[in-house]
Amino acid sequence: MALDLTGKTAFVSGSTQGIGFAIAKRLAEAGARVGINGRSAHKVEAAILILAKDGLPEELLIGAPGDVTTDEGLTEALGAVGEVDILVNNLGIFGAQPALEIPDADWQRFWEVNVLSAVRLIRATLPKMMARGWGRVVNIASDSAVVIPAEMIHYGATKSALLAVSRGFAKEAAGSGVTVNSVLAGPTLTAGIEDLVYQLVDSSKSWAEAQREFMQEHRAQSLLHRLIEPEEIGNMVAYLASPLASATTGGALRVDGGYVDSILP
Repeated sequence: MALDLTGKTAFVSGSTQGIGFAIAKRLAEAGARVGINGRSAHKVEAAILILAKDGLPEELLIGAPGDVTTDEGLTEALGAVGEVDILVNNLGIFGAQPALEIPDADWQRFWEVNVLSAVRLIRATLPKMMARGWGRVVNIASDSAVVIPAEMIHYGATKSALLAVSRGFAKEAAGSGVTVNSVLAGPTLTAGIEDLVYQLVDSSKSWAEAQREFMQEHRAQSLLHRLIEPEEIGNMVAYLASPLASATTGGALRVDGGYVDSILP
């Protein structure tokens, strides 16, 4: 299948590293102009330099720095990109914390970053997509939305909320030519997951040993028995962003390595 996004403009929140970076790269490989977003202009420039060195045309890579958890940062970031055809809400934070020790401030911070930033970006871009009769919104959720991890229930709760946000806005966009979906990403090999792994297992172990112990003891339901590569998430997002996925909307699609024990998507 040819995933041709030539002529489309995408915005990927939190795309200077990890899953967001891999998504931005895959969309640009498919021909889309992609807004690379992060709070730091320096990190945005560094990410673009890496993508350009990988052979992606510089004219497809748009620096879009700005903290999208604030109105000012969101306006700045979207203003650098222009009209958005494909919105990917990837920005998110996570971390292990005993359930009874999570203070209100942390609950509020996770809600602002993981849920409200997505809502604000959708509100800012969806109406114009609907008016043009074409658009894609993809929200990066998590297997933790369904299998709430005991060590970070505040994270799981926000990702559950993001599934509801996706389904609700899909209904708002019904019949317009715009699709809204979420992707349930499983445990993925990023810098952030390395920090989490070493929070939960012996920090003196090698990365290979630590990863193996983490999967065995904390993510034993995974059918892959390994961490997912960010590029594997990017492939699903690129498909959902393409014209080929025109009949897929309101869905929660899994790239979780079989972690969620369900026969339904």
